[in-house]
Parts: sequence; structure tokens; C-alpha cells
Amino acid sequence: MSPTRVIDLSLAPGAPEPLRRSKWVTFSWSLVELLLVSNRLQISSSLRAWALRKYGAKIGTGVVMRPRLRVKSPWNLEIGDRCWIGDGVWFHNRDRITVGSDVSISQETYLTTGAHAFRTDMGLITNPIVIEDGVWLTSRCVVLGGAHIGRSAVISPLTVVRGTIPENSIVSAPAPVIVGTRFETGDE
Repeated sequence: MSPTRVIDLSLAPGAPEPLRRSKWVTFSWSLVELLLVSNRLQISSSLRAWALRKYGAKIGTGVVMRPRLRVKSPWNLEIGDRCWIGDGVWFHNRDRITVGSDVSISQETYLTTGAHAFRTDMGLITNPIVIEDGVWLTSRCVVLGGAHIGRSAVISPLTVVRGTIPENSIVSAPAPVIVGTRFETGDE
């Protein structure tokens, strides 16, 4: 029996071109994010929103943004009115993330639009995330690309969200389950 295959990461394709900005924009955003957005100090939400808007984010009125917020690509972010964004929330958004109004995203929640073609070449795959009005993502949730969370749904702590969550539902994390194998047996 041959050993399990390993993908040579030096051969993995890079990010698709349309998702990138110029090196100057990306670098300057990194500095602004460090100084004004992810800063641990309790600076004003309006200053965070201002910085995000300057780099293309669409941020509604009355949005509260707590310290340690991270945003990979502000130009791919839209947040409605009166939202609460908790401490340490991370929008890892190589694709669009759209957040409705009156949404609460609690502490340490991670939203990622990216994944990798892990069975072939580890190329980047992106899918947008949509969060409708009135949703509450409780602490330390993970929302994966392609997720669509319906109006007024509640996601319990530590839940991984994928696919469509119906409106007005409460979703809780199940126990870990092995769902398949990475490679077919004998794959080289």
C-alpha cells in the first residue's frame, strides 16, 4: 500500500486576480486596520466605521464596533444599521460579506469566505456570506463561505455555520463527526 498523498504547497495557485487590490491599497489598509480598527484601546466606533468606509466598506448608521475587530478586505464588507460587532470579531472576507440591520455578532466570531481545493491543488475558493436582519451570532461562532443566515436566527456559541439557516431558527453545535476522507484509498 502506498503512503497517503501530500499536496506540494509550493505549486498551489494564488488568489484569483479580481479579489486583489493594489499593493499600496493593501499595505495602507493593513496600517489603518492596525492603528484604528483592530486596536485594543476603546476608541470610538465612529472612527472605526470612518476608516472602513474610506477603504470601500458600506457601514450603516448606529453600528457599534468593539476593539480587536479585524477586516481582511473592507471593500468586500457591507453592514446595515444598528449592528453590534463584538470584541475580536474577524471578517476574513476575500469575497463579499453582507450583514443586515440590527445584527449582533458576538465576541471572537470568525467569518471566512475562503477555503481551499484541498483534494486537488489547494487553490483558493471563495463564496460570499449573507446574514439577514435581526440575526444573533453568539460568541466564537465560525461562519463559512456560502452561508446564508435567515432573518432573526440565533446561532449558539461555538457553532460552525455552513449552508442555509432558516429564518427564526436557533442553531446549536453538534458533537464532532467524521464525515469522510480527504483522499481516496490508494490515491497518489
